[in-house]
Amino acid sequence: MFKGSIVALITPFKNNKLDEDCYISLIHHHLKNGTSGLVPAGTTGESPTLNHEEHERVIELCVKESKGKIPVIAGTGSNSTEEAISLTKYAEKVGANAALVVTPYYNKPTQEGLYQHFKAINDNTSLPIIIYNIPPRSVVDMSVDTMSRLFELKNIIGVKDATGDLNRVDEQKKKMGPDFIQLSGEDGTALDFNLRGGVGCISVTANVAPKLCSEFQESSTAKNNSNLLAKAKVINEKLMPLHKALFIESSPSPVKYAASLLNLSSDEVRLPLVKITDETKKAVKSAMKHADLI
Repeated sequence: MFKGSIVALITPFKNNKLDEDCYISLIHHHLKNGTSGLVPAGTTGESPTLNHEEHERVIELCVKESKGKIPVIAGTGSNSTEEAISLTKYAEKVGANAALVVTPYYNKPTQEGLYQHFKAINDNTSLPIIIYNIPPRSVVDMSVDTMSRLFELKNIIGVKDATGDLNRVDEQKKKMGPDFIQLSGEDGTALDFNLRGGVGCISVTANVAPKLCSEFQESSTAKNNSNLLAKAKVINEKLMPLHKALFIESSPSPVKYAASLLNLSSDEVRLPLVKITDETKKAVKSAMKHADLI
């Protein structure tokens, strides 16, 4: 169920308020363009600056509008265990298919603290849980051994890996086996990630190139098919400048600008994020042209 091109949905704003009409349009845009799964209220959805009501509303709308056509993996992580439990319970209540839970940021918990944080969430829900390991933003890095301990729990099913270390795919597969779901958290390394045993990507680029990202994932996860692998490489080269451009400045500011060029959303972000510079705009436009998106 949890594989392929899964979009880390942006949260559109209008005058600093959640733009529900635009958000609903985005969801249907993905349903029409082959996206395999939706992640509402993840960090790309600016979850740190969504209030609780908005966070819950974004998840609820996503479940309602997708109508079970593709899985919804709700972003329910927090650096407060109690808050993460509350959000995960809400996601379960409204019908999400799984929860994406980021490692607690700022607190810098030990490996035992990470284990107990995820165990507490696991013990308070029946939703499948995907660990989001992103050391560059959370400062902490969950070890393979800690992940293996968590995989013994009833609800922990996999990882969104944004460590940037492709050797982790091999290490995690060796330790947890093929049933442990490995999703890339980096568009730029998704090809090699899948070739090593990954099954998909929770993607920022899919916000603006859903069809290409879907075709790429379908091709790059095909086993022993040289024609599809060649296709994946062609698409990867086409999208690589965009993968890079979308992270010149803090995400999701660049991808929101890219979405605005396609009339999918405004480029409005919430402080402390700001809109991108003119120089970055040029780079994003150039990358989108390279990908034949504009």
